[in-house]
Amino acid sequence: MTLPFAVAAPTAEIAGSADRFPVRRIFCVGKNYADHAREMGGDPTREPPFFFSKPADALVGATADIAMPPRTDNLHHEIELVVALDKGGANIAAADALSHIFGYAVGNDLTRRDLQAEAKAGGRPWDMAKGFDHSAVLSPIVPVAAVGHPASARIWLSVNGEARQEGDIADMIWPVADIIAELSAYVELRPGDLIYTGTPAGVGRIVAGDVVEGGVDGIGTIADRFL
Repeated sequence: MTLPFAVAAPTAEIAGSADRFPVRRIFCVGKNYADHAREMGGDPTREPPFFFSKPADALVGATADIAMPPRTDNLHHEIELVVALDKGGANIAAADALSHIFGYAVGNDLTRRDLQAEAKAGGRPWDMAKGFDHSAVLSPIVPVAAVGHPASARIWLSVNGEARQEGDIADMIWPVADIIAELSAYVELRPGDLIYTGTPAGVGRIVAGDVVEGGVDGIGTIADRFL
């Protein structure tokens, strides 16, 4: 049977290359910085991390014009370090986890905060709060060969030039190797998986007309305009 349509697989830009990184799944880590856990009413003790997902086609580029999503009056930014995998596995040891990484990027985990609050209150899934169209901003992926495995780097975000978020990836409760090890105990990871590793404190509202800039020093930047 020949279908009357074709669906292109999502891909992400690779810094310095004409090739594209094929994206399989997007995983996200919740409350992985102590200051953000506190601002969201959580306990920043080092309990096992929790994960949620976004569809791969939620990806949007680092310098895009992004339409404000429907059904929300409280869209929030969350700047994050993103890990791109080129090797999979289940029950990966933390000591071996970094060898599974193709590269790193900068992400903005856009969140319909009002819908998330309603879902939490009702004990319902977060899908419509986290996994909507264009909710996963991503900068070009920088290969490990070019950047190594950063353990400390400034992470920051501003809205219309006003600083909103600033921290250091060294402040993550669960570092990258531990995130990969823990996630791989739940699901078998595969090449093409992306992991958004959590956001520091300072998340806040975005409205139409805002320009959101952010980055992780040594990895990359984003600069998106919201319409």
